[in-house]
Amino acid sequence: MAETATAQRGQRTIGAERLHRKQRLAATLRLFAERGFDEGAGGHVTARDPEHPHCFWVNPFGRAFETVTASDLLLVDSDGQVIEGDGRVNPAGYAIHSQVHAARPDVIGAAHTHSPYGRAWSALGRPLDPITQDACAFYDDHAVYDGYSGVVLDQGEGRRIAGALGGRKAVILANHGLLTVGGSVEEAAWWFISMDRCCQVQLLAEAAGQPRVISHEAATAAWEQIGQPGLGRFNFRPLYEGIVRRQPDLLD
Repeated sequence: MAETATAQRGQRTIGAERLHRKQRLAATLRLFAERGFDEGAGGHVTARDPEHPHCFWVNPFGRAFETVTASDLLLVDSDGQVIEGDGRVNPAGYAIHSQVHAARPDVIGAAHTHSPYGRAWSALGRPLDPITQDACAFYDDHAVYDGYSGVVLDQGEGRRIAGALGGRKAVILANHGLLTVGGSVEEAAWWFISMDRCCQVQLLAEAAGQPRVISHEAATAAWEQIGQPGLGRFNFRPLYEGIVRRQPDLLD
């Protein structure tokens, strides 16, 4: 009886964690829609399943970000098969996210969309500079994948993107956009939102003149303060509370 009770508690814990991840993923999609990060059928956000780590939850292909609820999400296995939910998987989303999740067991959430400023900055093919305090969250913690060859439909391309990402929190896909990851959906979402804003700020600063770059020592110190996982989760919290208040149906 004790073993059965323990198993039941464990199952409830897994179920609660799964719901937590799915609701944060749905909230991320709604937040991305509000910020104009969605474009047509492109873009995907994933959350690793807590019980089946080789599977991940993802938004259905062709569904508007602004309409997706937690119950609409698809559970996809390592072969790209939908094992729970109704809908199709974005082929590019599977090619990229399956390889990122496979290469990074520590990654729970991953986000990639064609956000305007992320795309604009990616066309320059270079990393962000530490020109603001916020940009320091990505200092020596993001990479550039300079291998654009078309829509990512090949798992080999996904592996190369994962390789460029390495152990970092983000990678700029040249001529394509941004990809961020985290040990929670909250982290991945916040890093994406923040990174796209940093792209916007650097584009504005360079259009106005020559930005002053923060020193290595100061940028490293700032990264230690604002580039940590806990800060990613903390910064996502008010955004989550706000979107749930405005659009409570996303929790369904």
